[in-house]
Amino acid sequence: MTATHELTRNQALVFNALTKAESPLSAYTILDRLRDDGFRAPLQVYRALDKLLDYGMVHRLESLNAFVACAHPHCGEHGLIAFAICEKCGQVSEFSDVVIEEQVRDWTGQNGFKPSKTTVEIRGTCASCLNS
Repeated sequence: MTATHELTRNQALVFNALTKAESPLSAYTILDRLRDDGFRAPLQVYRALDKLLDYGMVHRLESLNAFVACAHPHCGEHGLIAFAICEKCGQVSEFSDVVIEEQVRDWTGQNGFKPSKTTVEIRGTCASCLNS
């Protein structure tokens, strides 16, 4: 939980499920994991996820249609968040890079494009899987 956001019970349960997960989770997987905690409908999960996304506590991986807990408490300070997703083991590494962020900002400025959100997803094989 963050110091600036008081989480509801459902938000805390969803966040904890994502924090404990070893790989990204879909909303329906979260629902299945939280049925014993009183979750009955996907809408309960989606409402909690929407708020957690607003708070910057979780991220949606567009290519997987899944969610992960934020690995960096201050990632909201970056204009660009990137994820390296291993296609073998499912490991997700979150990072930001000033050079990439500047290049995206330069391109959007030069082309008169106003981005509302920028997320980079790199899919491939992590070092652990390459070495095993």
